[in-house]
Amino acid sequence: MFHWENGLKLTRADLAIDFCRRQPRGFISHAHTDHMARHEYALCTPETSALYQFRLGRRRTLKIPYRRPIQWGGLRLTTYPAGHCLGSAMLLAEDGSQSLLYTGDFKLGPSATAEEAELPHAEILVLESTYGHPDYRLPPREETIERLVALVRETLATGATPVIVAYVLGKAQEVTRLLADRQIPVLQQKRIYQVSRVYEACGMRLGQYELFEDRPRPGWAVLVPPGTPPLECLGREVRIAVTGWAVDNGARYRLKVDHAVPLSDHADYDQLFEAVRRVRPDKVYCTHGPESFALRLREAGHDAHPLGRPSQMTLF
Repeated sequence: MFHWENGLKLTRADLAIDFCRRQPRGFISHAHTDHMARHEYALCTPETSALYQFRLGRRRTLKIPYRRPIQWGGLRLTTYPAGHCLGSAMLLAEDGSQSLLYTGDFKLGPSATAEEAELPHAEILVLESTYGHPDYRLPPREETIERLVALVRETLATGATPVIVAYVLGKAQEVTRLLADRQIPVLQQKRIYQVSRVYEACGMRLGQYELFEDRPRPGWAVLVPPGTPPLECLGREVRIAVTGWAVDNGARYRLKVDHAVPLSDHADYDQLFEAVRRVRPDKVYCTHGPESFALRLREAGHDAHPLGRPSQMTLF
């Protein structure tokens, strides 16, 4: 039903899945740049289409809303929410004899700015497994949010500026919504602000935020992308990174921040096992994670294999 061509392809439809090199036909699970390219024709959700075209320019797209199956290239294709960022989607492909679910990047449980992930049954599961090591068990989401909000409020109370370091698309908008819902307004660096405007155009309200214009405002937090140097105009700043990698003890030193908070938009180790339980597949193929995770699944009784290694060039 699929094969590996330096990337996952649905064989019958010749449909490239999350390729970051240009293809005649490509499915884009979400609008992060490591999952898309300027394809001749792209299939994606309406929200991903808007974000994709904002980031890479005007492109031809076929918009597939969640849970509305289409017939395409000899397959029945259905998108389901992935819970990763606005418009992120899993793809269920059915050819009449087999079914395959590609998760893309996903997270179980609630999100402030994305529909909660939904995993239908499929016989073949292609599972994104970034946090496929038992060390990556994240604390409860509400506990993490409370810690982030407390750090921001404590920083503001000292007269310093909380500077939150977050990815331009997805994490930055979720942090904005989480803080705004708690009456903490946010100033966004320009690239973040531009993406937030697309979110708003898609109907996702983020609360009180404005463009950061190189001057602080008392009581406001500031959001910047990773790699942003210290902002002299802010005076004393306290940097807070929001990333699942924050479960590592040395994360704040590696990221060069004062605090690292493990707010993630990826499934952690336990959620990966839960995803397999929900899908009930006959076979599991693991991508974007440690090769050892497939072994851990096999030890738990699943027929699991790493995908994308040089030995795996055959049809499945």
